[in-house]
Amino acid sequence: MGNFSILDTLEDLELGDQQLVQAAVKASAQAYAPYSQFHVGAALLLDNGVIVTGANHENAAYPSCMCAERVAIYAAAAQYPGMSIRKLAVIALRGGVAPLVSASSCGPCRQVMLEFEHRQNTPMEVVFQAPDNRWVKTSTAASLLPFAFSKDNL
Repeated sequence: MGNFSILDTLEDLELGDQQLVQAAVKASAQAYAPYSQFHVGAALLLDNGVIVTGANHENAAYPSCMCAERVAIYAAAAQYPGMSIRKLAVIALRGGVAPLVSASSCGPCRQVMLEFEHRQNTPMEVVFQAPDNRWVKTSTAASLLPFAFSKDNL
């Protein structure tokens, strides 16, 4: 498992984390959320310094939707095979407008993050806004899913 810390404001995050959050905010403008009006952006930092972003995309056939986190992770895997993900920031806006609102990754996204973390054999930090407007920073994706399903459990 990993640890997490709670920070009072965005400015309390390291500069690199703040920049990743801003990239996620920018990515949220590409969200397609006509049903929920919940615009989510994700930005991840690869080992080579490249930032890859993603936004959520909804669909009338609900199971066909894709969360911002998975869009970014799968795009990174396709465009930069073998490159490790160092950090992932997730943000959300109601109706696509400020202020930011709480955005903790869903269970399927947490499972995907954990599996990528296992595959790359390197921790992936995760940053997101908590419901009280403070910020959560984890040292690993495993911190978000302590009793995760894994191939080792089969």
